[in-house]
Order: sequence, then C-alpha cells, then structure tokens
Amino acid sequence: MTGITHTTALWYASRATGVVTLLLLTGVLLLGILVNRQGRLPGLPSFAVTGLHRNVSLLAVAFLAIHVITAIVDPYVTIGLAAAVLPFVSAYKPFWLGLGAISLDLIAALILTSLARARMSRRAWRGIHWLAYAAWPLAVVHSLGSSSDARSGLVLGVLAGSVLAVAAALAWRLSRAAREVPLAARAAATLSHMSARKADLR
Repeated sequence: MTGITHTTALWYASRATGVVTLLLLTGVLLLGILVNRQGRLPGLPSFAVTGLHRNVSLLAVAFLAIHVITAIVDPYVTIGLAAAVLPFVSAYKPFWLGLGAISLDLIAALILTSLARARMSRRAWRGIHWLAYAAWPLAVVHSLGSSSDARSGLVLGVLAGSVLAVAAALAWRLSRAAREVPLAARAAATLSHMSARKADLR
C-alpha cells in the first residue's frame, strides 16, 4: 500500500477543493433563489442574510483559488495558468477545462463588479450578477467531464444532490411567483376600482 506522495497530495487537494467549491457555490445559488425581494429568509433578518451570502461567497472564492492553484502545480497533467482563465486553450481535456475557465471568469467578473458597485449603475451590476449565476451549471458540467471520479460514488452523489437542491429551490420560487401574480392583479384591480369610485364622487 503506497502512502500519499507530493504528487497525489496535490491531486487530492485539487479534487477535494473542487467538490467543496461546488457545494459552496450551490449554497450561494440557493440563497439567491430563496431570498425574497426584501432580502429575507424565513426566520432571518435581512442583515443576517446579507452576511451569510457574503461569507459563503468569500469561502467559495477561497476554495476556488486553492482548487485552481493545485490543479496548475499538479505535475500529473499540464494545465498552464492561461488555461485556467482562457477557455478551451488547455492541451488536457480542453472542452471540460474550458467550461471551468468560463465559470472562473464569470465569478471573477462578479467579484470585480461588486468591488466597483458604487461606480456602476444598478442595472449594469444586476445584469452581470445574473450572468454570474451561469457559473454554477458550468461548474457542474466541468466537474462531470474533467474527472472520472465524479461519475460514480460519493462525488456523483454530491453533484446529484446539488442539482436536486437547486431544482427544488427553483420549483418553489416559480410556484411562489405564480401565486403572487393573481394577488398583484387583484391589488391592481382594487386600486383601479377605488380610483374610479373617487372619480364618480367628484
């Protein structure tokens, strides 16, 4: 039985931090889906939700950085620094690593624009913020295609659980939105009726 060598340690570190990053990104996405328009979750005030979202996001970025660095320095395959940020230029599994690079670029764009939020219009910032949500499905597909261990066992279970959790959150949010539309329509009709009655009284 062989022990963990320098090379295998990097491999394990890259895989482990990749899985943790995906779980944290899933958490960030779930918070984005489940939080209501007032920035609240059931039982939590808005400032607690904001802090939770920020801290989980920062953890995701930290683990993502370790994942990328260990993948680059791992001598098992040659993944240059350029391949980490430029899509589809890697000699090793260019398509799957290219999806990971796009996901990384989207997250980097979100970080940079969040730092410069005070200098941006709200519409531009929100547009980039919504675009960054595409980082999650790209990360899922990147995980499935770039490592064979993600297609069975525990890692596959983590991926499947993450996908199911996001699907359930989306279904809940859509059903909630569908229920809110009739309420909004009734409110608009009531206001219209009240305005008409005021006009008749004049």
